[in-house]
Amino acid sequence: MTTKEKSKDTAKGLKGTEAHAKTRVLLALWDLGGTDEEVKKGELTERVKRTNEKAGDYQGVFEQLQTSGAIAISKNKISLSGKGVEMLGEGLKNADFQFDSQLGAKTGNALLKWLREMGTPVNGATATSSKATEKAIASYDEFKQVASDVYDQMNRDYNLNDLVPIYRIRREIGNRVTRAQFTEWMMEMQANDILQLQGGGVEDSAPDKIEDSIRNELGNLRCYAKRLIS
Repeated sequence: MTTKEKSKDTAKGLKGTEAHAKTRVLLALWDLGGTDEEVKKGELTERVKRTNEKAGDYQGVFEQLQTSGAIAISKNKISLSGKGVEMLGEGLKNADFQFDSQLGAKTGNALLKWLREMGTPVNGATATSSKATEKAIASYDEFKQVASDVYDQMNRDYNLNDLVPIYRIRREIGNRVTRAQFTEWMMEMQANDILQLQGGGVEDSAPDKIEDSIRNELGNLRCYAKRLIS
């Protein structure tokens, strides 16, 4: 069987084959909490594969999503990146995308969850998530307030014991600042004794989480932020 033929089998019954299989995989990963924690590859595969499909049929899809930066795979665990969420949104908006007769309650409920949390088209206009429509952060003072609010929310909601992973703060703020500006302003918050940026490794040493952490001017990796001023 050729690679192309195998790709078609990956999304049997759907127009667009691989593109639609990717959207189903991203939706399932998002629903399983892949933006906040890693999901077992086997659990995700069981969620998306349909009658007469095998787990191996999805290997090519996983590899392509990983190459595009939509997902990260580490030791048979998968996480969803901000880019992956964007790709999921675009995939669901694609007029050619459709579910087949094997929709299933879990997939249907995942789609309902997405519509409720991320928005749905209204009168022909595409509604987007509140995060996506928030304006860019234009100043350090504004960033300081936003970053502090994000820190407090994550510290409270996830019981992080005053050590919040920097990659989580970066991903929550998203495209409201550039990557370079995020790093610069986080370092400025440390210089102003608002946050202390600490070393240590991220959980599972995932490359994408390390990349979304911070390296200081000496090249030292800083993975966690500790609040110094309440």
